[in-house]
Amino acid sequence: MRPLSILMLLACAVCVACAAKPRAPATPKAPSPAGDTQAQIRALIGDAGCTDNAQCHTLALGARACGGPQAYLPWSSAKTDGAALAALAAQFKSEREAAIAASGEMSTCQFFPDPGAVCRAGTCQLNAPGNGGQSAI
Repeated sequence: MRPLSILMLLACAVCVACAAKPRAPATPKAPSPAGDTQAQIRALIGDAGCTDNAQCHTLALGARACGGPQAYLPWSSAKTDGAALAALAAQFKSEREAAIAASGEMSTCQFFPDPGAVCRAGTCQLNAPGNGGQSAI
């Protein structure tokens, strides 16, 4: 019984010592630049309003660890500056590739084909059965 008492006493002393140590305050995480870029992309696309299928396009968004985009977004050339959108998409892809490399992220090597986009009810939408498809992140 005596060895058990000594062991318990030592365990309590360690716990008290750990609890007494001052801890550095947690630093809040900075917002992800990739998240900011994605928000800028969505803001630039807006409602993707259209009057004709020819105005609807898809944007390959981001990157997957095994290659290819994470998703596709529909956008309208009637409402969105395509060059500005392409620049933001390239920036977001670079940010995602850097994040993947830094974290060692892995993904399935499933290929997601570009579903295309069509004008439905005045907005560009992904052209997929039931409008499902590979949804955007």
